[in-house]
Amino acid sequence: MKLPQSYYQSNDVVELSRDLIGKYLFTFIDGELTGGIITETEAYAGVIDKASHAYRGRNTNRTQTMYLEGGVSYVYLCYGIHEMFNVVTSAEGQPHAILIRAIEPTDGIEAMLVRRGMEVLKPNITKGPGSVTKALGISRKINAISLEGDTIWIEDRGCHYPDEQVAAGPRIGVAYAKEDALLPYRFYVRNNIYVSKPNK
Repeated sequence: MKLPQSYYQSNDVVELSRDLIGKYLFTFIDGELTGGIITETEAYAGVIDKASHAYRGRNTNRTQTMYLEGGVSYVYLCYGIHEMFNVVTSAEGQPHAILIRAIEPTDGIEAMLVRRGMEVLKPNITKGPGSVTKALGISRKINAISLEGDTIWIEDRGCHYPDEQVAAGPRIGVAYAKEDALLPYRFYVRNNIYVSKPNK
């Protein structure tokens, strides 16, 4: 079942980030259905979070998508190389977002292999946010589109990981955020091979 827009309206981005673990992310791009189980996420808590693009109310051409009503995609270019997919959450004007860092592929694996230039399935096909977007065909062309449409969406298929199987820890690559870099806003399935390291 596709998650409705109301799901994304929660103003607790950390709780929602944890809840997305076990949900299924899908895309239908260039005639290919691809997707898998979300195994790793990171929460970014808007204007009060030093690691967030919207810290202190920063609102630019890039970040304006974060200020939309929850339930749309936020896709941006990182280091001029990787396109990153985020889920915008909360009410309009409250720029919360959740970075999808990894998925366990389940659908359209052949198409993912082609997009990733791989001949055989290996964990790095969808391990790390740049790998997720490449495998699923996600680009900035679908920035700010609804997650209730037929291009990109998230489903609840009843997959649930109990708390003992899900770890919470600091986010990756946000040392610039100083004390906020230590916040336990990264969630991942313990010992899952489709998760960025460290994953123990």
